[in-house]
Amino acid sequence: MDPTRMAQGIMTGIGFLGAGVIFKEGLSVRGLTTAASIWITAGIGILMGIGFFLPGILGTLLTLGILSLFRLIEDRVPRQSYAQYYVSFDRHKVMPEDQVRALAIDHGFEIATMSYRITRAGLFEYRMDVRTTKVGRAAGLAKALQNIESVREFRVSTTGT
Repeated sequence: MDPTRMAQGIMTGIGFLGAGVIFKEGLSVRGLTTAASIWITAGIGILMGIGFFLPGILGTLLTLGILSLFRLIEDRVPRQSYAQYYVSFDRHKVMPEDQVRALAIDHGFEIATMSYRITRAGLFEYRMDVRTTKVGRAAGLAKALQNIESVREFRVSTTGT
């Protein structure tokens, strides 16, 4: 049996396993580092298994060093959270757009997109995609919306980081 074919088969199989840990959730993708770690671990295992101890040890040290460095960098980079923000009003009690925008901005959100529509129930609805770097802002916005009498319905749903 050709050892290179065996290594190729292992790496292909591990590649499929790694692909299984990658998830798209809303606007974010998770699991890429885990997938890469699984793949490089298989490669290091092959090196150690065929007796290439120095490259295997060097690969292990480089992998651990790079992952540790990326962890430090990742902890210092501000993360953006995204949310969808819908708020509905009776047609004759619609809050002006500038006030709806100000409400989102006052609660730490930046508005990425905004649209309007009339729902089947006859309500006027603002729809926004918003983002923030501060955790927990959606709860504060939801609480503020509960206290506005003209709001008929609202939804603030986070979509991930």
